Amino acid sequence: MSDQPAPADTAARQQLEPAAADGLRAYAARTRESADQLAAVLEDIAANGLPAVEDCTPWEELREAHLARLAAQRPAVA
Repeated sequence: MSDQPAPADTAARQQLEPAAADGLRAYAARTRESADQLAAVLEDIAANGLPAVEDCTPWEELREAHLARLAAQRPAVA
């Protein structure tokens, strides 16, 4: 992938509202940051091997914590 935008035929494309374009750029930045973090973890594993089991968090705990965060973001339905 490239940091360069794809060449565009502007006559055939519908332009976004400025707020929508800003939101899309923010989403792209967050996605790029997450990908960079994942790449760093994978590079560390490649260089140093897997971490000790005692230093890891079970996936069930990670799942429950993530579900709790999602539930806190969503308003309660009456």
